[in-house]
Amino acid sequence: MAPLATDTLGFVFTPEQETLRDIVRAFLNDKCSEADVRRLMASGEGFDRATWSQLAGQLGLTGLAVPEEYGGSGFGFVETAIVLEELGRALAPVPYFASAVLATQTLLHSGDERAMKVWLPRLASGETIGTLAFSDANGNWNLEALATTATARDGKWVLDGVTSFVIDGLAADLILAIGRTPSGPSLFAVAASAAGVHREALAALDETRKLARITLDGVVAELVGDEGAAGTTLERVLDLALVGLAADAVGGAQFLLERTVRYTGERYQFGRPIGAFQAVKHRCAEMLLAVESAKTAAYYGAFVAAGLDEELPVIAALTKAYCTDAYFKVAGDAIQLHGAIGFTWEHPAHLYYKRAKSAQLLFGAPALWRERLLQRLGV
Repeated sequence: MAPLATDTLGFVFTPEQETLRDIVRAFLNDKCSEADVRRLMASGEGFDRATWSQLAGQLGLTGLAVPEEYGGSGFGFVETAIVLEELGRALAPVPYFASAVLATQTLLHSGDERAMKVWLPRLASGETIGTLAFSDANGNWNLEALATTATARDGKWVLDGVTSFVIDGLAADLILAIGRTPSGPSLFAVAASAAGVHREALAALDETRKLARITLDGVVAELVGDEGAAGTTLERVLDLALVGLAADAVGGAQFLLERTVRYTGERYQFGRPIGAFQAVKHRCAEMLLAVESAKTAAYYGAFVAAGLDEELPVIAALTKAYCTDAYFKVAGDAIQLHGAIGFTWEHPAHLYYKRAKSAQLLFGAPALWRERLLQRLGV
């Protein structure tokens, strides 16, 4: 499948990619209503395993970016971004981002053939849910703050430390953790059921994306890749994750735009729909501009990520900063244009507002990534 076609006007998805979008949207319309989202938000696990099995097994979405020799479909990151956009549109509470992006891409970029043969088929089928744990106890997402240690004992690696704000850490069967060794940060595979693994749920602003604190207390782990090589792996995976997060943000922003424009045509004041008033028209136009420009950034990011182009670090920083800011702006405008009802618990606007704010902060605020964008550009 071609990664992404282009023309003089911009990006054009292939017919196969548009079909994928239609299939995913139809599936989520059926399986992920607002009522379903609210129900799963209140549950401990945070997602429905039957829906996950269908998403992974029936549709094969969890294996899109996994090469065929490891049990996947052999497509690329553009297809994954399409799925993420649709999941963001529906606020779908599934561990797709953690498992199909963070864990899967970490293994793919680890260079460890044995680990890939063991774990990728399970992640691709959805049989195993994975996540990546690399923050410190306070949730700082950078290796400089890494406090988890890995010690060689009797021919085995043993991990000790605490990592917080692990995405879908409670649902994961496989935890890819980074521990500090004498050679530097190293990547390890940890079975969530292993002795010494303690997990607890963390309160989160966005309850559609569950977060956990994971304590590793003398946990026997398996080295993945070369000792001391986790820094390079994590840098590439984080860039891909930022592009994926941008796609998720675009999906949510597009939904809010459509919902708000429809509402302004249905809500009457002074005998006219509020959408007929100039101030409301201008606000909707600003929302449209934010969504369309964010789409351009996110889609180009997906194209670059699919080819692992050398400009990925620059584009990833740009898409993270721009798209999550645009999402948050659109979410705020949507609430204001809906008026009082938009502030209530019963209306979905506040759910998207919380998702937008959490997306801004995930892996670092937009200001951080603007600074890194300048650094990566050599400014």
